[in-house]
Amino acid sequence: MLRVFCFIALFFVASAQAEVRVLTSIKPLQLIAAAVQDGVGEPDVLLPPGASPHHYALRPSDVRRVRDADLLYWIGPDMEAFLPRVLESRSKPQVAVQDLPGMTLRHFGDSHDEHDHHDDHDHEHVHGADDLGHDHDHRPGSLDAHLWLAADNAKVIAARMAADLTKLDAANAARYAANLQAFEARLDALDGRIRPQLAALQGKPYFVFHEAFDYFEADYGLKHAGVFSVLTEVQPGARHVAAMRERLQQTGPSCVFSEPPLRPRLAETLTAGLPVKLAELDALGGTLPADATGYEQLLENLAGGLSECLGSL
Repeated sequence: MLRVFCFIALFFVASAQAEVRVLTSIKPLQLIAAAVQDGVGEPDVLLPPGASPHHYALRPSDVRRVRDADLLYWIGPDMEAFLPRVLESRSKPQVAVQDLPGMTLRHFGDSHDEHDHHDDHDHEHVHGADDLGHDHDHRPGSLDAHLWLAADNAKVIAARMAADLTKLDAANAARYAANLQAFEARLDALDGRIRPQLAALQGKPYFVFHEAFDYFEADYGLKHAGVFSVLTEVQPGARHVAAMRERLQQTGPSCVFSEPPLRPRLAETLTAGLPVKLAELDALGGTLPADATGYEQLLENLAGGLSECLGSL
């Protein structure tokens, strides 16, 4: 009887201490979850470093992780088009964060001072590869799903994660609440640091290969001058390259930002002999550790990358 009692007691202790298994689709959501779970658990992420969330192919082991996680967070069908079908067989809680109340959502074609409207951008797209450059839907009016690059959206996501974790792990409710409060305070402090830094860059011209940064730009009064939309594996024709080079020549000294891990092959061809600097901005934070301060490091790296290149023009 004593052995049975000890076994039961150990079972309940182990159950009480079992970590809530959190799975996120992409690294930025993992970074937010890591801040909320700090000291209690470690969230997992579905996509490996360097994988595109727009057209990822799930492996059987990925499907098992999706099925088994206690809580699952993803952006939504506008970002991870590969997920809805596998989520149909999932019985545990799952959250498409684009649907959360309180989120600020942008649509491609929005001006920076308006949300959920379909106004024309002041910048232009210079397409390559006969307009095959979009690796997902960037048509005017479609949702800009890079919503994690707005700190206020990250706060909304973190608050939902804290509430969900508290339901499943009431014993650590106070820790989740404290972590959420600390996360929000750190984001406010970060904003205070980088706002003056980025204010000095307003009006300086830069181009991007992927229209991923509008949320961050809108928060800090920045706007890219153009988007060179090209597929990394398709070399645009000479006419398209000439049009892009002409746009850069007209602009004068500027920066052109690509995203790791790959720089489009035409980047050097496009900028050769022009007063243009090539640099990187990482919207996904692929190399960052998934710890309590990873998310603000993602935003700080964006601010630093913009400042380093644009500040030198």
